[in-house]
Amino acid sequence: MSSKREWKPLEDRSCTDIPWLLLFILFCIGMGFICGFSVATGAAARLVSGYDSYGNICGQKNAKLEAIPNSGMDHTHRKYVFFLDPCNLDLINRKIKSVALCVAACPRQELKTLSDVQKFAEINGSALCSYDLKPSEYTTSSKSSVLCPKLPVPASAPIPFFHRCAPVNISCYAKFAEALITFVSDNSVLHRLISGVMTSKEIILGLCLLSLVLSMILMVIIRYISRILVWILTILVILGSLGGTGVLWWLYAKQRRSPKEAVIPEQLQIAEDNLRALLIYAISATVFTVILFLIMLVMRKRVALTIALFHVAGKVFIHLPLLVFQPFWTFFALVLFWVYWIMTLLFLGTAGSAVQNDQGFVEFRVSGPLQYMWWYHLVGLIWISEFILACQQMTVAGAVVTYYFTRDKRNLPFTPILASVNRLIRYHLGTVAKGSFIITLVKIPRMILMYIHSQLKGKENACARCVLKSCICCLWCLEKCLNYLNQNAYTATAINSTNFCTSAKDAFVILVENALRVAAINTVGDFMLFLGKVLIVCSTGLAGIMLLNYQQDYTVWVLPLIIVCLFAFLVAHCFLSIYEMVVDVLFLCFAVDTKYNDGSPGREFYMDKVLMEFVENSRKAMKEAGKGGVADARELKPMVGGDEEVATLHEFHFHFLSLSLFTDCTSSGEAFVICITQDVLLFLFVCLPITWMAEFLSHLRPPSVKVS
Repeated sequence: MSSKREWKPLEDRSCTDIPWLLLFILFCIGMGFICGFSVATGAAARLVSGYDSYGNICGQKNAKLEAIPNSGMDHTHRKYVFFLDPCNLDLINRKIKSVALCVAACPRQELKTLSDVQKFAEINGSALCSYDLKPSEYTTSSKSSVLCPKLPVPASAPIPFFHRCAPVNISCYAKFAEALITFVSDNSVLHRLISGVMTSKEIILGLCLLSLVLSMILMVIIRYISRILVWILTILVILGSLGGTGVLWWLYAKQRRSPKEAVIPEQLQIAEDNLRALLIYAISATVFTVILFLIMLVMRKRVALTIALFHVAGKVFIHLPLLVFQPFWTFFALVLFWVYWIMTLLFLGTAGSAVQNDQGFVEFRVSGPLQYMWWYHLVGLIWISEFILACQQMTVAGAVVTYYFTRDKRNLPFTPILASVNRLIRYHLGTVAKGSFIITLVKIPRMILMYIHSQLKGKENACARCVLKSCICCLWCLEKCLNYLNQNAYTATAINSTNFCTSAKDAFVILVENALRVAAINTVGDFMLFLGKVLIVCSTGLAGIMLLNYQQDYTVWVLPLIIVCLFAFLVAHCFLSIYEMVVDVLFLCFAVDTKYNDGSPGREFYMDKVLMEFVENSRKAMKEAGKGGVADARELKPMVGGDEEVATLHEFHFHFLSLSLFTDCTSSGEAFVICITQDVLLFLFVCLPITWMAEFLSHLRPPSVKVS
């Protein structure tokens, strides 16, 4: 009898990580307090109606502010905010560096002279110059150049719901983009790019819908051709790598043999740089090809499990069609939260008490401890966003676990997705809150370091820059590892209804026991899905090129095409990530199933017929290889044992050394020294550490338990 707690799929449910749920609720109450505080201090009225540079809210009567001139004015009939110089943007402080006035109407047409401004004020009753200047003095006063708007006054229109006069012409937006995109030296090019986006908005929308349709079609295709798709992609990748490496070495050899006397002295240094670059590219491609080929060679027996899991994942989508719409619900929830977060952020920007700045104008600032609400609000953005994404992972895991561990699929709930959502809300919100908080703890330091790196760009020395980038990279890797472990922890919680730490430990043990299979699934499976994303992006981009090529309203359509391709990749990533998530959940369920069941009476497998065929083939292979007798026929060993794993790595080393010796012997001179050096480094710093780690993990594992 094993002293370890056995997995009991779907047998009972209990609430998990309740303290973390209470902490998350308290945190959300704090977020609500920030929003309520900003609204209660008048920030909502200032945000929606707008206010001028003297603290007066447009569209209402205002109280007099002490020592502030032009404050306390009645702006009942002046409902719009007008900026004297709307294109003067301060990107650092995120505001317009211009005097703001409350006006009765926005100028719908361009006003080129002060006479036009005066005529507009007389006809519309909307004075566009400072309150100290009467419309009759616009053309005669010497202060008109300071107190009146910058000429020409661009045509503008009020922003819906926010009562600000915004320029209709895109020139201001182009200037804003020029400040952000510093590498654009030709401003006319940027203007044409933005014009292309504005003119092609219908085509952009159509292509975005096309990428959505292609993503859904690809998910259906993978279901039916998963058996051959993996092998096709594997063969293409190997042939492409070999061909690319061969071409690089051929170009290097050809350029090295070319006579240097034929090269003019001015181009000799360029030719040497090209030769050196070709050598580096060829060596890098060789290393990549050798490692890729060896990985494929070692993983060739485990590709079958990836194919079986992809096939079963397709069946899951047939039985659980609502899984396809999970990205929509998650995206909708994120958009709603982001809109709330941005609105609260804008409220905070206008909250506080009126303070006179150096120019004599009014700004609203929060003083005391409440001025640090920005940081609390920023942490809320990260934690709650991660919480929403974690809820999606838990929902998908719960639905797939229900599908896998229901022997008779006819007894599935009417809507397993809704049943999973119900279990999440009733039992496991605390677990999701804890897992998302762990990701937040890693993400915040990385964002701080990225901000420091951007602020010190060009000022720090090489050592500090290297340290900062290394820390950012390490935190990014840690975040990705924790994301993967969290996802498997949610699956373990969905199976056993255990708390986060227990589920993470159980899932980690299962993953360690199947390290090579995890590697196979995450290399072959993820690579196949990545190629699917590339296929969707290329298809959408090709359609965009064909459509935009016949559009003659503008000359530059590079930016619209980039926008479409980025959106296509985002959509493909959202949909295929659900597929990837389903495969990962199925693998953990399969690993648990094969660890605690052996197919004997009373311990029947839960798995699908396709996975059962894989198990039977594994048994036959073990019996034919002489690894098991009669007892082993009843003991399934899909879990990769320590001896088998180390033996596989020894096989890897044998193939590695054989190919290395063959490659080294075929080279000569300088290339021979380089090849020997890279082989030694790879063996010392890659092969040996992996072997030692595998042997260490094999000693940590419990022995297999046979069932008689």
